[in-house]
Amino acid sequence: MKQFHEALLDREAYPHRPASVRMVQTHISWVYITDTFVYKVKKPVDFGFLDFTTLAKRKYFCEQEVALNRRLSPHIYIEVVPVTERGGNYSFGADGTIVDYAVKMKYIPEETSLRLFLDQKGTVESIVDRVADTIARFHETAESSSAIDKFGAIETIRHNTDENFDQTRAYIGKSITADQWNIIKDYTDRYYAEKTEVFKKRVESKRIRDCHGDLHLDHVYVTEPITIVDCIEFNERFRYSDTAADVAFLAMDLDFNGYADLSGRLVEAYIDCSGDEDLRRLLNFYKVYRAYVRGKVISFRLDDPNISAEEKKQAAASAGSYFALARKYVDAEAC
Repeated sequence: MKQFHEALLDREAYPHRPASVRMVQTHISWVYITDTFVYKVKKPVDFGFLDFTTLAKRKYFCEQEVALNRRLSPHIYIEVVPVTERGGNYSFGADGTIVDYAVKMKYIPEETSLRLFLDQKGTVESIVDRVADTIARFHETAESSSAIDKFGAIETIRHNTDENFDQTRAYIGKSITADQWNIIKDYTDRYYAEKTEVFKKRVESKRIRDCHGDLHLDHVYVTEPITIVDCIEFNERFRYSDTAADVAFLAMDLDFNGYADLSGRLVEAYIDCSGDEDLRRLLNFYKVYRAYVRGKVISFRLDDPNISAEEKKQAAASAGSYFALARKYVDAEAC
């Protein structure tokens, strides 16, 4: 496998022969970045909520990724291409034995990501307003149905949060403290007991939609129009959700990166665009949830044999910061 992925760093593996190729990893993908296109190959991993362990599954979820992300970025997602081997050489889209599949995307200049844009430009309220409008319009047209409504039930949401706590138990003492784990879990359980009617009202108001599911700063680009990429394709349980959960994810990530003022503006601009005043009642709950999810996902890197000890150290610190933010939200609501 190491040789396979090293081979894809060779510019000869690409039909357009780019000037350079570099690869970055997430917990579920190898991403090959060239000057004009990006190719994403899914890792053969199984986290329970996600299973990419067979070639057929990876092909299917590549196809799902393209189809679902075209809802927000039809100009970015191009196609699914095979990764082939012939004579010991690996290529994207060439003749040969198919060994894997990749999502082919147009390259988006990294400096236009919302994270880097804000770092360079500082507080830019009008950009946040544009992002809020884009999300509100997306939610307005996103699919809803009685089947999707079921994902707004407390039982389903509790399944998601219980899974989070179960899967992070192994990281106590590594990226999350026992105190954080217990306090956040207790808050979550009490919230379900005390806010039953709030969740029911969200379902009745048709606020459960086929959402993005992974809406943080690295997935938003300041382009014309605003580009939003990389929605959840691998599990409907994470994508079918309250629209408030999408908004809370991006608001939380703005808080995390030191833009609390813009986080508040995003929420207010979204409410102005969508008319969803009731979102405020669940905002903190979903901020806790989303911060915890980020901490969990980054913690998975601690078990990845493909990354270095230094990268794992950085992952533990980053995950710890997200867990600390989730605890901070809990404490703020208790005040």
